[in-house]
Amino acid sequence: MSISKKIKASISQSSMIRKMFEAGIALKKTHGADKVYDFSLGNPNVDHPREFKRELIRVADQEIALKHGYTPNAGYLETRQAVAEKISKTTGVKINADHVVMSCGAGGALNVILKSLLDPGDEVIILKPFFVEYPFYIENYNGVVKYVSTKPDFSLDPDAISKVITRKTKAIIINSPNNPTGKVYSKKNIEDLARLLREKSRVLNKPVYLIADEPYTEIVFDGVTVPSILKAYQNSIIAYSYSKTLSLPGERIGYIAVHPKIHDADDLVNALILCTRIMGFVNAPALMQRIVANLQHITVDVNIYQKKRDLLCNGLAKAGYKFPKPQGAFYLFVKSPIPDDVEFVKMLLKHNILVVPGSGFGCPGYFRIAFCVDDPTILNSMDGFAAVIKECQ
Repeated sequence: MSISKKIKASISQSSMIRKMFEAGIALKKTHGADKVYDFSLGNPNVDHPREFKRELIRVADQEIALKHGYTPNAGYLETRQAVAEKISKTTGVKINADHVVMSCGAGGALNVILKSLLDPGDEVIILKPFFVEYPFYIENYNGVVKYVSTKPDFSLDPDAISKVITRKTKAIIINSPNNPTGKVYSKKNIEDLARLLREKSRVLNKPVYLIADEPYTEIVFDGVTVPSILKAYQNSIIAYSYSKTLSLPGERIGYIAVHPKIHDADDLVNALILCTRIMGFVNAPALMQRIVANLQHITVDVNIYQKKRDLLCNGLAKAGYKFPKPQGAFYLFVKSPIPDDVEFVKMLLKHNILVVPGSGFGCPGYFRIAFCVDDPTILNSMDGFAAVIKECQ
């Protein structure tokens, strides 16, 4: 065999999201893009803010020595200072530039964090439903994935989490607002989790790290706010991305932020910087670092996503679908009308509707809709959604 056995096995399990996205490309060639309703990929369709374009032009026009050269592995100091100032202001936890490492998006950030933390056999807890790449990220560094289900409303279940924590537990990853459910964990939920982790860390006489994957923190609806993990728990690490906040997924820019009082803070930050280099990222994109430094409090127009959410929820509810209304991000996690979510997704595909089975997120019996699409896609898909649910009755 020419490729690694591990990767060969992983290919067969690889992301259902990408498979559906690629199926959509083929369907569009056959039927025309306006006749295919592709809800498979969380690729933001809301335009980036005007401030981004202005800052891009301003930075591009500046005469800067080595503008496109290597940056420090941790990132430009001025960018890290800007990030630290924003975090300090929004969370109430004072951090400085030394607690920030710029990254190649949240995916790059998570891989750097896990590479820095994990010894072979260390366990990392992830919560069902989960972002499909988490198990691959953990297994990249010979970690062991421990799955825990959330409650029926997709909130955290501290009792269930407590039962899987062992001496091998190194960390837990949470994602709020959540992909695929749009759930925002409440302040009480986060405080209960922090209390559990403090107690377990005391008993085990070692830290259990809380890693928050936060690319959707600013995309929240109906006045909901996302509680700060830094304020709740000392041994916490944030993986952040501007991909959704500024609609820049292809630019691969984000950061890692660590609590200033985290266990062995200096060693951890040095590990994050080293792993950024030795994993081949080297540094976060130089031009993007300069741009986002001055856009710390700028976001896309979140009201556009909220209107899309409401348009989709109203149409699907009228057709008879059941789902929790998302509080953030741009995903709807819908109960499949039949137990076999994969089969139901195939039924939708016959009507040129592309969604992702819940099985891919560790939660069979559901399917995910990414509603970061134009309004006509949502409106024109409703007849197909209605027809398929009728076939199941």
